[in-house]
Amino acid sequence: MFKWLDPYAKPQTLFNLLGRWQRVLMPLGWLLLAIGTVWGLGFTPPDYQQGDSYRIIHIHVPAAIWSMGAYSSMAIAAFIALVWQIKVAQWAIGAMAPIGAVFTAIALWTGAAWGEPMWGTWWVWDARLTSELILLFLYLGVIALQNAFSEQATGDKAAAVLALVGVVNLPIIHYSVEWWNTLHQGATITKFAKPSIDPSMLWPLLICIVALGVLFGALVCQRLRTSILRHEQHRPWVRQWAQEQA
Repeated sequence: MFKWLDPYAKPQTLFNLLGRWQRVLMPLGWLLLAIGTVWGLGFTPPDYQQGDSYRIIHIHVPAAIWSMGAYSSMAIAAFIALVWQIKVAQWAIGAMAPIGAVFTAIALWTGAAWGEPMWGTWWVWDARLTSELILLFLYLGVIALQNAFSEQATGDKAAAVLALVGVVNLPIIHYSVEWWNTLHQGATITKFAKPSIDPSMLWPLLICIVALGVLFGALVCQRLRTSILRHEQHRPWVRQWAQEQA
């Protein structure tokens, strides 16, 4: 069923494919991010309740969305690595985890900066905030486990198991504002029938969300290519590639 994927499990084939993707995704992501942030921070109208402080939404919401998106992608790679024993999938976990951790840290920091003028405090043990903090710890745990064992295969397997177990936190983050009475506001853009945000504010936000997703893909391509080179450095094709780049 998945035999068409077999060639892409080969490090050399995947390395070349990632290089082509990276050359397209990286400039596209930065361009979209520039358009979205300039539009959102400089040209959208102030909110009738929050004034200009709401503009941080153009950084906070994309980072929060992709903190979960990155973890979902990492969990898929972990499932593939554990079930089909595909080594490049295991390397992908290591490529994604630091990027997802950075997205989560940005979401937490910008959320605190937004919450201080709105709630009068930088932090509360709100269900959404607490579950997002747990997500950061899960990322850090995956990174730590991959480097905690003298035998790399053991660390890789332990990290993959943690990545899969941690998926249970994602629906908690998403539905926390519905399951519990929290300070965090409810859904806005995910109510596609009638989003709770004016179109003049919605479009730059959507562009920023797409931009961060594209940049995530570009950064994963870059990091995974580096990981492939590190693990395959003894292969003739790597030496040939290095000579071509010299």
